[in-house]
Amino acid sequence: MSSQIVVHPEFDRVWPFAADHLHSLWAEQGPVEFTRLDDTDSRDLCQVLPDPQTVTRLVSLGVPISNDCLDQLTALEEAVVYSPSSMYSTDEEIATQLEASGVTVYRQPSEGFWGQSVAEFAVGLTIAGLRRIPQLHKEIITNQEPWDYDPDETPEPGGRGHQFGDDPAFTNGTIAGKRVRIVGVGNIGSRYADFTSSMGATVAAYDPYADEPCFHRSDARKVWRLDELVTNADIFAPMVPLTEETEGLVTAEHINALPSGCLIVLVTRAQVCDMEAVRDRVSADEIALAADV
Repeated sequence: MSSQIVVHPEFDRVWPFAADHLHSLWAEQGPVEFTRLDDTDSRDLCQVLPDPQTVTRLVSLGVPISNDCLDQLTALEEAVVYSPSSMYSTDEEIATQLEASGVTVYRQPSEGFWGQSVAEFAVGLTIAGLRRIPQLHKEIITNQEPWDYDPDETPEPGGRGHQFGDDPAFTNGTIAGKRVRIVGVGNIGSRYADFTSSMGATVAAYDPYADEPCFHRSDARKVWRLDELVTNADIFAPMVPLTEETEGLVTAEHINALPSGCLIVLVTRAQVCDMEAVRDRVSADEIALAADV
């Protein structure tokens, strides 16, 4: 009887810490065999396992599994199986065959585990976008001029001064007092709404599939039409996953309706927006963009 973890580098490419963390957890429980293949290794799982018939607990991450191999796993009781073509979810074809043989197959039940991380990163991008932190940092490491907050010439209202270094052409300053407009109040959007609301923003959101408690928990006012959401946004954050239904959900008309100076925050998938329209307005210095996708 044995516990086996076999991982292909293509899985590590997507989840660089998962296999080693699982190995450390299993090692606390008892002996476990851990095999990491090289990136040219395309062998079937049972060609990797020294004795497939004795394996009782298996995690196969990105390794091919043939029907012949399944027949050899006669002692298997528990398994996690991610195929080379399915690094984000369970290989359902293999899982179904294993379950038919009485094997318990474990699945990650949701993608909620990264909601907190992405939402916090979105807050960081929001602050960086409001204060132009990346642009300013790039400037101050190359010359001393950005450190001088004295006006270049005659002081004038609305210009650079000792107590102001942001770009007044775009939404700037604190999150407090801003109109934050969010598309989607799921794992990520609801957290981002909660964070920005607690920092003093006025938050509204559009999500036709979310229940009322999602909006209450997020402290976000529900908006029934996406057209209404974009018209007065200081900060606009589309935060829905990319599916056939959401691709292009935020159209060029929506992007063009955003007020001049609006900051767009993108942390889920860019193609939920008409990115050509976003690019055109950003390139024209009409709106700002803070994105990691």
